[in-house]
Amino acid sequence: MARSFTIAVLGAGLMGHGIALTFARAGHKVNVFDAFQAGLDALPERVSKSLDALGVENAEVADVLDRISAHKEINACVCDADFVFEAAPEKPELKRALFQEVEQYASPNAVFASNTSVIPITTIMADLEHQDRALGTHWWNPPHLIPLVEVIKTLWTDETTIEQTVELLTSVGKTPVRVEKDVAGFIGNRLQHAMWREAIYLVESGVCTAEAVDKVVNASFGRRLSVLGPLANADLVGTDLTLDIHENVLADLDNRPAPSPYLRDLVETGKLGMKSGEGFMSWTPEDMEDVRTRVATHLRKLETILT
Repeated sequence: MARSFTIAVLGAGLMGHGIALTFARAGHKVNVFDAFQAGLDALPERVSKSLDALGVENAEVADVLDRISAHKEINACVCDADFVFEAAPEKPELKRALFQEVEQYASPNAVFASNTSVIPITTIMADLEHQDRALGTHWWNPPHLIPLVEVIKTLWTDETTIEQTVELLTSVGKTPVRVEKDVAGFIGNRLQHAMWREAIYLVESGVCTAEAVDKVVNASFGRRLSVLGPLANADLVGTDLTLDIHENVLADLDNRPAPSPYLRDLVETGKLGMKSGEGFMSWTPEDMEDVRTRVATHLRKLETILT
């Protein structure tokens, strides 16, 4: 039987509750910290709803909830933890402060992992005394459905820390990928936002509508991405053809080093996407619920097929 650990999760929100339930389902004790009592109060219901969406039986839901405890004080959350996974908002100063506090109370052998989408881990862990046991673990949303976790090594991270984290994540059914150099955005978000930048540029330039962009992706290369990555695809068609295409198209792609003015205007005029009912597209409550349901159903089916 695999060893059972005590896992601390800092943050009870969208990412934190999904990380917590993933470890609890695998039999680990999970302590969850949140500075806001409302987040802790909502934790059992969030976990239950996510497990229900996965088709988990009531008995297992009860077992998972029994393994998760909520903490308003950070010292009580991390004092007995073997691994500490931070899932706080994307604010470097907040994450730095959290880990400095964690280091005061955690075991000398505990591994510190930041779940950030784009912030270099070095920036977050720079003030720690024990930088060798700190690294990044970028989980993808929703964390209990998406297999990938990017494991980011800094200049200070000890190899044993990386290996222990990869082993733990593998044991709970995740697909850890090592990121050997600590760069902003790591691997996945650099790739994703390179595509988003060009997608926004196509709409901004009047080439097509936002709906057309998504339809093209969904009905073409998006269908094969889960089984054929971009570089395997380049090898499939041939590096010579790939070079010919790049010779003709790369110079015409958007390469501005700053966010699109079109995107900035959307934000400044309050068109924030689903949360405001309009962004690149207009959204009714029914549209939003349909998207969430379709994504969750698709991810569950993929999980079943690929496992």
